[in-house]
Amino acid sequence: MILIREDMCDFCGVCVSVCPPDCIELREAEIIIDREACTDCKLCVYVCPVETLRYTENRHESVL
Repeated sequence: MILIREDMCDFCGVCVSVCPPDCIELREAEIIIDREACTDCKLCVYVCPVETLRYTENRHESVL
């Protein structure tokens, strides 16, 4: 599961451009991941220049 630290996001859109299932949406001041569509490929985590996104296998861990 991909966790989002929204206070760090600069809304650059790099994560959106690499997402194979196209499940990341950037809004004016919000980043949203469709958790049901996400395949946990982690490409968004690897390309995020400000480390906003991170991966966890713990489905019960809260969003940052």
